[in-house]
Amino acid sequence: MNTYMRQLTLRARLGLLAALAVAIAVSAAATAAWLVTREQLTSQLDSNLRSVEAPPGYVQDLLSTCGIKQPASDQRDRTPTPYTVQVITADGAVCSAPGSTAIKVVGTDISVARGVLASSLHDAQSEGGQEMRVATSRPNLPRAFGGAYAVSIAQPLSSVTTPLNSLALLLLGVAGIGVIASATAGIGIARAGLRPVERLTATAEHIARTEDLTVRIPAAGDDEIARLAKSFNAMTEALATSRDRQQQLIADAGHELRTPLTSLRTNIELLIRSEKSGRQLPKGARADLLASVTAQIGELAGLIGDLQELSRPDNAPGGGTSLHVVPMHEVASRALERAKLRGKNLAFTSAMEDWFVLADPATLERAVVNLLDNAVKFSPEKGTVKITLTGGQLTVRDEGPGVMPDDLPYVFDRFWRSPTARSLPGSGLGLSIVARVVQRSGGTVSLRPAEGGGTEAIVLMPGSPTPPSPPGPSPDPASSEQRE
Repeated sequence: MNTYMRQLTLRARLGLLAALAVAIAVSAAATAAWLVTREQLTSQLDSNLRSVEAPPGYVQDLLSTCGIKQPASDQRDRTPTPYTVQVITADGAVCSAPGSTAIKVVGTDISVARGVLASSLHDAQSEGGQEMRVATSRPNLPRAFGGAYAVSIAQPLSSVTTPLNSLALLLLGVAGIGVIASATAGIGIARAGLRPVERLTATAEHIARTEDLTVRIPAAGDDEIARLAKSFNAMTEALATSRDRQQQLIADAGHELRTPLTSLRTNIELLIRSEKSGRQLPKGARADLLASVTAQIGELAGLIGDLQELSRPDNAPGGGTSLHVVPMHEVASRALERAKLRGKNLAFTSAMEDWFVLADPATLERAVVNLLDNAVKFSPEKGTVKITLTGGQLTVRDEGPGVMPDDLPYVFDRFWRSPTARSLPGSGLGLSIVARVVQRSGGTVSLRPAEGGGTEAIVLMPGSPTPPSPPGPSPDPASSEQRE
């Protein structure tokens, strides 16, 4: 059944379920109506049978047919009633009118004739097989009639079953029409209700076929379909943005890779040409070429590392890395030592307080190194780079030319480099990595002009001056008392 239902379309399933629901409801209502009608007709028949009294003269005539002598009376009424009447004696004999069909006697009828029961009401069959409803009671006749007997008054059950059968056929027809109408209405309602879903399906198929993420579905209202359409539009917009960013990243990466690769190829070709021609390059020129090749290889390695860092998913827990409690002051100190090797003509000052944060040690150190590298790159000869850590705020200050106010909104964008810095080495990814690492740990980073010239990079990281206590089992008081 489940397999068959899954093979049907959603519209057909909704129509079938609507028809099934109406069929159950109509069947329940029809059954209840039929049962109530049967109860009422049966109760009315029983009430009529109980209220009927056989004429005394007619009863005397019936007793006479059984050989029971009756006293003479001028008031005897021998007119038969419209009901079937028969007399039952205490020994079970049946006295019925000549030519009439006798009704089979049951034990309760004989008990009424003997005076054990006051009356009896039951179903019975005539000797001809007709179903009858029988009411048996002791008649209120003068003692002169004598004898122990009861009078049964019966009527065919067809007076109840015939209208019930007609009612059953009528209810069955109404139920069938209702089921067919509900199935038709269900399919129509499903068609109208699923029209927005069909548009959504058509749009999804169009996007899958053409990869056109600019298509949007009209979403009006606040119902479930409108919410689904809005969510789908938001998803396609996010996908379009992600694809645009991916394409931009590839284009920017290709542009950044082209320059060092071209320079590297030129230098290597010069070295190869020198070897093939046998004409040795001047000693200084050869050394410069080799140094340039080494520097370009390092630049390529750094760019590839930056791209790998930026390729990690933003929504992954920890950006694809595990987070630990890290002493940020120690990380900053190690980064400072690395920066000193790159700025040998600069002065470095530091003042750092203890501060523990939740981060990845390697990426956090790389972020601090990137900030210090920027300060080294833009600092003048014999300038000073200052790094401080106080209350979770890490500040890196240089004495360079500073950042133009118009450039501040773009400094953390990928591959963005200010016009004045495009001649300097670098890929334009350093500050992007800093922003990514800091935000991953719940912090913020910003740049601002420093008082007296230069630039300040400010990183705010949530944490505490002391490391959190590792969770462990609470001491057992009983064991403590024993140790005492």
